[in-house]
Amino acid sequence: MVESFCRGVHYFGPFWDNVLSYWRGSLEEPKHVLFMRYEDLKAEPCAQVMRLAEFLGCPFTEEEMCSGSIEEILESCSLHDLSNLEINKTGKSWNNVDNNIYFRKGEVDDWKNHLTTEMENKIDMIIRERFQGSGLKI
Repeated sequence: MVESFCRGVHYFGPFWDNVLSYWRGSLEEPKHVLFMRYEDLKAEPCAQVMRLAEFLGCPFTEEEMCSGSIEEILESCSLHDLSNLEINKTGKSWNNVDNNIYFRKGEVDDWKNHLTTEMENKIDMIIRERFQGSGLKI
């Protein structure tokens, strides 16, 4: 699986190219492309939800921020709540894959529990190569 991923063989095309195209799009057209990192979402969930709402043209009002609306959204969209929805426990995606495989721990750097040092080094090398000069830091 790691070898295929590194070669760009993936359901949705070459991962590296997709990430870079969205990254560049966010720099060239920031009003049309929002680039978010999972690590940022985990580190500052409220700030990132506010950023997303602003991008969508639906910023939170002062009243909504004070009433706990952001926290309610974060809870509704939490890994815990989403993974416990019946459709995500028993349903299948468009390509007949069980939905529950899309839910792991939701922890930053959990990949370290699944990849060998050799795999990590190979992916790091590809990231350095592919993202060099782009300004994108992963």
